[in-house]
Amino acid sequence: MSATQSNNLPLWVQDRDRVITESIDTEWRYQTPPDYSRSKENLAQESTRNHLEGTLEAIVQNLVRTFEMEVSFKANPEQWLSIVNDKFRLSTNGGVDYTAADLSAQGTYNLFMPDSEHYKASEESFESSAKLFHTTFPKGFPWEVLEVFSGPPNVTFKWRHWGHFNGQYKDYAPTGETVEIIGMSIAKVTDDLKIISLEHYFDNSLFLTKLTSGGKANADNQGSACPFSSWFKKFQKS
Repeated sequence: MSATQSNNLPLWVQDRDRVITESIDTEWRYQTPPDYSRSKENLAQESTRNHLEGTLEAIVQNLVRTFEMEVSFKANPEQWLSIVNDKFRLSTNGGVDYTAADLSAQGTYNLFMPDSEHYKASEESFESSAKLFHTTFPKGFPWEVLEVFSGPPNVTFKWRHWGHFNGQYKDYAPTGETVEIIGMSIAKVTDDLKIISLEHYFDNSLFLTKLTSGGKANADNQGSACPFSSWFKKFQKS
């Protein structure tokens, strides 16, 4: 499919920067649109795949990236273009089905990871969880499609999420390790490629194990100011 043909696809399966540009009168969670320039640099350097524009892999990748952008930055789920709002449901590892309103109120981290020794979703808000993981991964936490196994209406695909553990996680010291999550998802979509339901399958316990593997930070580090606090004040810089 050529670039011209790709531009004729629905907006929500095109590049998310165009989705942001076309999102007029949007209620942005942090008042201004997100800036993915740094994320794009990381993707260019570290992605393992280079999907050709207009291919099924590129379309699925764009759709999920748009969805994640809207969950993270569009405060009103009624303005999310990537889903069928009144029907949408999301689950992780066969667990509870959540609505768009649930995602907007609690955030993806709190719905993807239940209460455990190293993360208490019930004690975190959307904002606190976002701040925690942006501090943990100061260079971002990019996502890419690895392989698509079936096309619409039930899209099954394998994906990779990764980030460099260079910031402190709670009171655990950073290791500098690249933390990688490999998962599978099934997205049920409409004829115009809006998401009706999304099922994620991945080992969320392994993720937390890696974030606590460096042991507790020393007292001096715990008492110092967070080196990324000034960056977080510009939270829209994603």
